[in-house]
Amino acid sequence: MPRRVLRDHATDPVDKHVGQRLRARRIELGLSQTVVGDGLGITFQQLQKNEWGINRIGASRLYKLSQILDVPIGYFFEDLPDNIRDEMQAAINTDDFDLPALDDADILKVVRTYYRIADPKLRSALLELCKYLGRREA
Repeated sequence: MPRRVLRDHATDPVDKHVGQRLRARRIELGLSQTVVGDGLGITFQQLQKNEWGINRIGASRLYKLSQILDVPIGYFFEDLPDNIRDEMQAAINTDDFDLPALDDADILKVVRTYYRIADPKLRSALLELCKYLGRREA
């Protein structure tokens, strides 16, 4: 039977950081990997992979971990290295076209104003104007 070759997969720095925070809090509370794993419905080996950053922690599991470890979800992202924090902030502040994201209030104002236009032809013309101006600016 051929031997299984382990590949050196680079772990994502955010996954690694979240895992380190998980491990630190688990140890701080004096909980074993088995106890926390049981609370999540996973084995201690799976939890171990989460702590090492090998396996990514999904949103629902992160939520459950925050309950088990009695911390807010934000705890896992505290003290991120500056370079990672800068990357995350840049991703949050841009849309799919690498444009600065609008404030939600501004988006709502535009949409509400658009739908106040009763005439469908005028609404359509406004949309075409916005498309034209968007292309022109690019």
